[in-house]
Amino acid sequence: MSAADKVKPAASPASEDPSAIAGNISYHAQYSPHFSPLAFGPEQAFYATAESVRDHLLQRWNDTYLHFHKTDPKQTYYLSMEYLQGRALTNAVGNLAITGAYADALKKFGYELEAIAGQERDAALGNGGLGRLASCFLDSMATLNLPSWGYGLRYRYGLFKQRIAKEGQEEIAEDWLDKFSPWEIVRHDVVYPIRFFGHVEISPDGKRKWAGGEVLNALAYDVPIPGYKTKNAISLRLWDATATAEDFNLFQFNDGQYESAAQLHSRAQQICAVLYPGDATEEGKLLRLKQQYFLCSASLQDIIFRFKERKADRVSGKWSEFPSKVAVQMNDTHPTLAIPELMRLLMDVEGLGWDEAWAVTNKTVAYTNHTVLPEALEKWSQAVMRKLLPRHMEIIEEIDKRFREMVISTRKDMEGKIESMRVLDNNPEKPVVRMANLCVVAGHTVNGVAELHSNILKQELFADYVSIWPNKFQNKTNGITPRRWLRFCNPELSEIVTKWLKTDQWTSNLDLLTGLRKFADDEKLHAEWAAAKLASKKRLAKHVLDVTGVTIDPNSLFDIQIKRIHEYKRQLMNILGAVYRYKKLKEMSAADRQKVTPRTVMVGGKAFATYTNAKRIVKLVNDVGAVVNNDADVNKYLKVVFIPNYNVSVAEVLIPGSELSQHISTAGMEASGTSNMKFSLNGCVIIGTLDGANVEIREEVGQDNFFLFGAKADQVAGLRKDRENGLFKPDPRFEEAKQFIRSGAFGTYDYTPLLDSLEGNTGFGRGDYFLVGYDFPSYIDAQARVDEAYKDKKKWIKMSILNTAGSGKFSSDRTIDQYAKEIWGISACPVP
Repeated sequence: MSAADKVKPAASPASEDPSAIAGNISYHAQYSPHFSPLAFGPEQAFYATAESVRDHLLQRWNDTYLHFHKTDPKQTYYLSMEYLQGRALTNAVGNLAITGAYADALKKFGYELEAIAGQERDAALGNGGLGRLASCFLDSMATLNLPSWGYGLRYRYGLFKQRIAKEGQEEIAEDWLDKFSPWEIVRHDVVYPIRFFGHVEISPDGKRKWAGGEVLNALAYDVPIPGYKTKNAISLRLWDATATAEDFNLFQFNDGQYESAAQLHSRAQQICAVLYPGDATEEGKLLRLKQQYFLCSASLQDIIFRFKERKADRVSGKWSEFPSKVAVQMNDTHPTLAIPELMRLLMDVEGLGWDEAWAVTNKTVAYTNHTVLPEALEKWSQAVMRKLLPRHMEIIEEIDKRFREMVISTRKDMEGKIESMRVLDNNPEKPVVRMANLCVVAGHTVNGVAELHSNILKQELFADYVSIWPNKFQNKTNGITPRRWLRFCNPELSEIVTKWLKTDQWTSNLDLLTGLRKFADDEKLHAEWAAAKLASKKRLAKHVLDVTGVTIDPNSLFDIQIKRIHEYKRQLMNILGAVYRYKKLKEMSAADRQKVTPRTVMVGGKAFATYTNAKRIVKLVNDVGAVVNNDADVNKYLKVVFIPNYNVSVAEVLIPGSELSQHISTAGMEASGTSNMKFSLNGCVIIGTLDGANVEIREEVGQDNFFLFGAKADQVAGLRKDRENGLFKPDPRFEEAKQFIRSGAFGTYDYTPLLDSLEGNTGFGRGDYFLVGYDFPSYIDAQARVDEAYKDKKKWIKMSILNTAGSGKFSSDRTIDQYAKEIWGISACPVP
């Protein structure tokens, strides 16, 4: 008889007693079966456990939904193309405070909770920081009991799974939904029609209506988001695209025209197949725009439906009340179509006039900007927009026209600026809709995500708008949830923090971490801290061995850079630094090498499938690693490892085990960054530029506990100009590192195009736009300071403690509290 057979199945959905929980897990294995009845391996145990945890969530979820319906508070609806949720099991039992009970329950089956949690696949709903931030925000909204919803798309394959082969990065489809997700609940009663293409009909009374084209359905899947130690659980509502049975042409199918018969079904599947499909072709552009509109239309139809449903219980129910009940936050420019879609729904469906609809829209929507990179500030071809969304193009043209008239009539001094401020760029070569401009013109609030970034928005990117609407612009420095990013992913360090602060309240009040400062020199704390760090490093070393086959030494300095691979994030500078270090080690005597600080350099992240230079960087890191790690002379002192398929679960192993983390983007290019906050929180020291949130992290943790290098944001434009004018004098170390790669020391792959991007003074793909060459000497000097500091173990541990102690500001609870009060105007609505 197996352990599983000894546990009698008995439904007890809300019990917190380990024996009853075990019975409930057994019940789900037997009565909610997804596998053949005799199997109860780790995978089956995970699904049954997840469904048992979901029982707890369902009760809270239903109570929360009912409470919001009864009390009718103003609610926030967060629209994002990405959510990088990570595994849900550990997070759910942690937030519900039943981790111990579930661990004990699983022991009755002979399983460890950690091993069962490891069976879960990360939901592939995002790419990088934008999606992870959205997920942290939902966790904080639930924890702060805020009446709020997340809206996104239910991608079948997400971005891609990264495999490292001989030729570098390979992209294969993610398999997170290959079986099913135990966390989502399909809402068959929540379905909305979504139209594409077609034409605009004008009735005799002048009313306009969008008709024809093709119509698909948006079907809702809800994922519960539990708050930490609260009764509230909110929803992440994900939309899937479907077609109906009527859309299947039985006549064509029986005639052997199988593909034509199911054409609309096939188009529906494409919409939610992949996150950010390649947009080099017209079809790719259309599909991306379809995705964005699909998210906005389904979400707004749902928001309006719920407003009207609750309105029936209210007396007046005027549309002017809508902004006092609804706040819509657009996470970056991807959901910009929420603006013309809300206008369309209010005018064409609900019968409002332009002025009334515009007043409602303007008071309802707000926009978060996440980038100053021109390629990321979306511009859509007017022709593509007109073809796919003819009615929306009319509305956008009217918004543009009225904006121009407003500027001309109220600000004669701004007339010369109108062309750059307009929503439409009518350049005959390439007429486009500027989505960021539309967000700024139509939204009531625009915010950046770190102090430096928000200042750049106000002083540079949106400076002309600031002179018209000085109160429209705010800063909301990003944050991270301390639950997932310390409490649950780093249990050893969490226990030490709780022990020394004599409370675990820091988990929901991160400012309490400052209390660690008074113990920063305490030898007992140092010993415990070092032991916790070593445990995390050993766990990380095991992960690296498992996924790459490379053995790394937990006593070496663990130096990590994990983020999307992009030239502005300068993974290239990191690997050039490692190449230079390797060359110097090769030139040393054996005796001199023994004085060197041993270091393991780890890089992880995905390069977008069509971003050639980013993929070359991935290849270079792997090629350098292959040579360095197999060089018996130096591999005791340096290892270089590329961590494949970076995602949230991988980050939860890497971040606790890191000691130095590289946040080295060209100053002024990274809006905020949030992985820098996760590293600091886990007692990791940062080497970085004065960019994004690095500026504020350095202020909070103390400049002695941060390794600073590089040009400042206000110098960058001048340095690029100098470079164009031939005034740049490269440091010999920079030339040496590039030359070493060109020599073929790391294999036969041709890195010329990648290295050429760092050469010359100007030109596309040349001229070192991201200033790697300018910052390289100060980067190498800062790394030398790191080596020295690490030799003094006492000093290093103190720096580590002070990084954790200074991380209180970077809780997403603080960020969301500010959004709620200063942008959304919503209040806590706890379930009694």
